[in-house]
Amino acid sequence: MQGNPSKMSRQPQPPPPNPATADDSLTFFNQSMELVNLPPTRTRTRAHISPTLGELLKRVEDAQHQHHHHNTTTTIAESDEKHHVLDLSSSSSSSLPSHPFYLSFTNLTYSVKLRRKMSLSRCFTSCRNSSPANELPETKPSGTKILLNGISGEARDGEIMAVLGASGSGKSTLIDALADRISRESLKGTVTLNGDVLDSSLMKVISAYVMQDDLLFPMLTVEETLTFAAEFRLPRSLSKSKKKARVQALIDQLGLRSAAATVIGDEGHRGVSGGERRRVSIGIDIIHDPIILFLDEPTSGLDSTSAFMVVKVLQRIARSGSIVIMSVHQPSYRILGLLDRLIFLSHGQTVFTGAPASLATFFSEFNHPIPENENRTEFALDLIRQLEETPGGTKSLVEFNKSWQLKHQRAVDNHLDGVKVSLKDAISASISRGKLVSGAANGNGGKNSTASVPTFANPFWIEMAVIGKRSLTNSRRMPELFGIRLGAVLVTGGILATIFWRLDNSPKGVQERLGFFAFAMSTTFYTCAEAIPVFLQERYIFMRETAYNAYRRSSYVLSHSVIALPALIFLSFAFAATTFWSVGLAGGTSGFFFYFLTIVASFWAGSSFVTFLSGVVSHVMLGFTVVVAIMAYFLLFSGFFISRNRIPTYWLWFHYLSLVKYPYEGVLQNEFDIQPPRCFVRGVQMFDSTPLGDVPAALKVQLLKSMSKTLGVNITSSTCVTTGADILRQQGITQLSKWNCLWITIAWGFFFRFLFYLALLLGSKNKRR
Repeated sequence: MQGNPSKMSRQPQPPPPNPATADDSLTFFNQSMELVNLPPTRTRTRAHISPTLGELLKRVEDAQHQHHHHNTTTTIAESDEKHHVLDLSSSSSSSLPSHPFYLSFTNLTYSVKLRRKMSLSRCFTSCRNSSPANELPETKPSGTKILLNGISGEARDGEIMAVLGASGSGKSTLIDALADRISRESLKGTVTLNGDVLDSSLMKVISAYVMQDDLLFPMLTVEETLTFAAEFRLPRSLSKSKKKARVQALIDQLGLRSAAATVIGDEGHRGVSGGERRRVSIGIDIIHDPIILFLDEPTSGLDSTSAFMVVKVLQRIARSGSIVIMSVHQPSYRILGLLDRLIFLSHGQTVFTGAPASLATFFSEFNHPIPENENRTEFALDLIRQLEETPGGTKSLVEFNKSWQLKHQRAVDNHLDGVKVSLKDAISASISRGKLVSGAANGNGGKNSTASVPTFANPFWIEMAVIGKRSLTNSRRMPELFGIRLGAVLVTGGILATIFWRLDNSPKGVQERLGFFAFAMSTTFYTCAEAIPVFLQERYIFMRETAYNAYRRSSYVLSHSVIALPALIFLSFAFAATTFWSVGLAGGTSGFFFYFLTIVASFWAGSSFVTFLSGVVSHVMLGFTVVVAIMAYFLLFSGFFISRNRIPTYWLWFHYLSLVKYPYEGVLQNEFDIQPPRCFVRGVQMFDSTPLGDVPAALKVQLLKSMSKTLGVNITSSTCVTTGADILRQQGITQLSKWNCLWITIAWGFFFRFLFYLALLLGSKNKRR
């Protein structure tokens, strides 16, 4: 792989021939995936740029329009029995003007503060051997750790720039700095695109970031995953047929045709392979043809063949007119042939930057020539690691790189003299070619005035529909989750129905009714605790998608609120139907209807509260602990264990914050405040639950007669002493009507959904401090 050592060479390095180790799967991949017929020579010009989505869709229309005239200008080749792949070797793009993008970064510096920590082992040693005159235990001084130290470089469209280095060298930090994932207050230096400083709003629209972890919905197929990404990213102005054509072309471009109908899978469900999953993650973020693509170690955890296939896909993306910047730990010899520019880091400093072909010249001049048959990147990384372990570290290599770069700076400056396209014109030209498809939508645009690119590709109601459809599709393929919830509700309702079977109107029946309502209402809230892991599983998917404006946070909150209601209503009806008539509650049909609405409101408020907590707490076990504790406090202050009049003044505020209070008071009024009023204590029943409860009935009658003479009121065995209204007064339920209790419970649900939105808005910036 000998070539021009200039670090500004734009010629890609072809993969070296390796017939002895060529894998059959790789051969099939290279044959089936080649949508772009690359020129046989090593010289790559703008005339050979891969067509963008706009050009691809135009050729689809041309092929369909001219099909009946047998004069098609686009060749359609069958890749399997039912799917057709477009031959993109047409030279229609050769007439397009060159509008290159040039990303430059200068003196990027980033440091973090270190907390003051005490060494325990040092403390034990010091305390064991110390005398009063000895020194105090050693502490690590508080200060700062520099993660990036004056990093500079450039990247251009049509090329792949790779950041290399050992673990802890600053690779991911540099990628985050370029991708605007570090707060502006902490990052020093400048990042410009075609000479203009990028602000956050524009960066989110024109770029995409592929995380190291594959964060995907496990029960969606590959094709469905990319289709939902297209629904988010592609504007409403594109027809469904064009979106489908984009998805199908992308599946072929990513080499995923054989896995298109396979679910992604997780630990409990078998799915696609690791390499296929990584390519799907890339496909999600390139569905709209971003101008800049960042990737954090896209080849980690993959075998050599899968890693090569992933980087081959990235090469195609770059040649379509994108800037591709990725971090990689240790590329293989074949992957090195696909890279155009390298940056080696060591403890946050640049030790080499330039084309792969320049490595041999660079290290030869550094008096460490690379052996002829050795992998150049492995040699460089090994040498850097050896220098790091020496007393002087890599200081000599860093200084040599600075002087070596100055010698080649003239060639860089001469090349940049020809790059005169403004950022606004370059983005407009890319949109006209079909890149940055979301930019073609008619919208208000983002806050950035550099280019008229809308912040989001679609209005919020379309985002809500797509989010809801995706969530329901994923959930429908895991029916056991809803089945467990339904089973828990039915079992709980069945137990309550059998324990509190047909309660009577005696004083004991009153106490049993109070206990039933308190337990039933609190159970609805405890059952909602299962919502904690739901969002925690989607948290990082949500953060990845909203970080680069796939959809609005408000759309996510509204959509999940709407799709949660049908399940809550079904569960509420199952619980109400199981318990209402079995326990013998009052009110008839109207009473059942209010009882059912109260349970729905309780499920709604509980689900919203738990959802809000899942947006604040990041660990499942911690979330469950917090929910159980707070729900216990809600029940304690609900008014069942102690009435409102008996609660200390300094705790009264918690009584009004209790979510259990309002549905509990509502169902009590629905049970006891009815017309005609029911009597729950008659005559001799006054003595129940007292020491006089065990005396003979005749003696109780005599006692009633004596009481009547004393009080001047005739009290017989059948005289009603306590009605439902009296019970409500005894419980302190006199401030709110049952319907007000219902509306307040529903309002609590909306309030916690709003707090959930604020938690997502403030807590998912996805930026380092």
